[in-house]
Amino acid sequence: MMNFSYTEEQQELIRVVRELVAKEIAPYAAEMDETEKFHDGLMEKLAAQGLFSVVIPEEYGGAGLDALTIAALYEEIGKGCAGVATTVAANALASYPVIIAGTEAQKKKYFDVLAEGNLAAFALTEPGTGSDAGSVSTRAVKTEDGKGYVLNGTKCFITNGALAEMFVVFANTRKTGGIRGLTAFIVRKGTPGFTVGKAENKMGIRSSNTTELIFQDCFVPAEDRLGREGQGFRIAMNTLDAARPLVGAVSVGIAEAAFCACSEYAKVRVQFGKPIASFEMVQSMIADMAIEIEAARMMVQKACWMKDQGLDFSRQAAMSKCYASDVAMRVTTNAVQVMGGYGYIKEYPVEKYMRDAKIMQIYEGTNQIQRLVIANKSLY
Repeated sequence: MMNFSYTEEQQELIRVVRELVAKEIAPYAAEMDETEKFHDGLMEKLAAQGLFSVVIPEEYGGAGLDALTIAALYEEIGKGCAGVATTVAANALASYPVIIAGTEAQKKKYFDVLAEGNLAAFALTEPGTGSDAGSVSTRAVKTEDGKGYVLNGTKCFITNGALAEMFVVFANTRKTGGIRGLTAFIVRKGTPGFTVGKAENKMGIRSSNTTELIFQDCFVPAEDRLGREGQGFRIAMNTLDAARPLVGAVSVGIAEAAFCACSEYAKVRVQFGKPIASFEMVQSMIADMAIEIEAARMMVQKACWMKDQGLDFSRQAAMSKCYASDVAMRVTTNAVQVMGGYGYIKEYPVEKYMRDAKIMQIYEGTNQIQRLVIANKSLY
């Protein structure tokens, strides 16, 4: 029987994160959006709460939290600032491949660095490769002595690119390319031949760091290859399955924040002699927002519960990410509409929520790709 109620321990974790968001994130969200960086001390405070290592098993120095708890925490952070939530969630995204395919030695080496409060990054996307992971053109050529690989290529749109200490990089070990040659590697910051390229000037989630990564004759030891050659596609897909409900959770957080902001505004904004909250059209919009947010949250919770139970959750993961991010876009757009001209200016937060919501429909698998996954899982 499914049970989404929180234990006392989970409630305490949510309370602590909620307080952190109220004190250290939400008041600075507009400033961080404008400056495209975290305010001083925030990174250290997030690390001190263990938020960069929530998925890392306890035996490797992490919190080892279940997916349902992580989703609740990410929803809270998403309410405060989706850029901060994206930065935090990227550590989970980059940790899953090591959890899935890493050896004991790799896990210890990788997670020891993250347990110290460092960031990580997941490097799959390239200038010519988005949804089609099989077309990755970054090459990994094995050295003649078999002691390692030489990587050449460029990655783009990499969250935490300039900030991360550890990277999981996907490259092709076959000359002909394709998914059968896709292979994952652990690469550490400062490795010769590995440099960070330009930072992207984004529409939303502007406080998160997003950059290019450039590999020019970058040597990676054979012991830093994750899994066997050609297992990269499976590792990447399993990783994205695990991460997608968490994108859904952040989406719910954005939608909830926009809903609360426009609801409060509607109660005090007077037109034609009465608050606009008394108008049936506005009430209908508010009701639809409330319904969709609740449905999205339940879909995210179900996907997380299925993962925690060891069930096949790939279809539900795609559904939760797709639906919750679509809801975030609809709710934030309608929140701007409820607030009219005031919703369109930066004095109020809903325009930021709308900008932040858009990327949720795009990264970690576009919603068009999610619908293909859902259709294939439903039909075959």
